[in-house]
Amino acid sequence: MLPFALNHMTAPRLSWRAFADLAGALGCVGVEYRNDLPGTLFGGDDPAAVGAYLRGKGLRFLALAEVKMFNAWSDAKAAEAEALMKIAVAAGAEAISLIPRNDGVATDRGESLQVTTTALREILPMLKAHGLKAMVEPLGFAVCSLRYKDVLAQAIDAVGGAGTYFMVHDTFHHALAGFGPIYPELTGIVHVSGVTDAIYLDDMRDPHRVLVGADDVLGNVAQIRALKAGGYAGPISYEPFAPSVHALADAKPALAASMAFISAGVA
Repeated sequence: MLPFALNHMTAPRLSWRAFADLAGALGCVGVEYRNDLPGTLFGGDDPAAVGAYLRGKGLRFLALAEVKMFNAWSDAKAAEAEALMKIAVAAGAEAISLIPRNDGVATDRGESLQVTTTALREILPMLKAHGLKAMVEPLGFAVCSLRYKDVLAQAIDAVGGAGTYFMVHDTFHHALAGFGPIYPELTGIVHVSGVTDAIYLDDMRDPHRVLVGADDVLGNVAQIRALKAGGYAGPISYEPFAPSVHALADAKPALAASMAFISAGVA
């Protein structure tokens, strides 16, 4: 089977512990937790205890999300990033996630490169001091300040960030951004979700994102095959946002079926 993982957005109503149990039951390699779900992070539990529980189940803590609007850089943003890094280290996470501003500012390529490079240059020594990587996620929406992977590749190169900064290849956002080049050597994690509604790409939003199956219109299988052909061998993490997925009383059967579908298609 492919090295699947779960982002907590897959089953946001589960506690961190129940979510880890789900990932373990599905044979996943790891999990991603988030600081933007209802309630306190880890339900207020000690991050070190979370890390110990994951290790006991043989799961990697792939990334702790997220620094929102990371490329709207400021002293406050630096403090936010530092605080998240400390939690990540305490919990044994391998990386933190950086999400760009998505509010219609700095959307042209030149401005996108400028604001992203500025932030990545400032964050790089912080990450190195903590021994962490960062997963940077371009968002395919037209209002996003980091829409295109080639801009992110330029920014990573400009700050000498290869080996610390990695791209998130999100199959949904890659489609929304018009597909374009992929960077398997810079990719640190793949986020998968499917869309089954017959709507224009420009009209797709997070609530349309379901589990990947035969009626997926985003070409998830083709995207993963291309990444693997380019040498990518890292985790493939589920990140569906659809209320219909979140409402499942037991997500395990649906996830197992989706994983089998992707594995067969990629093979």
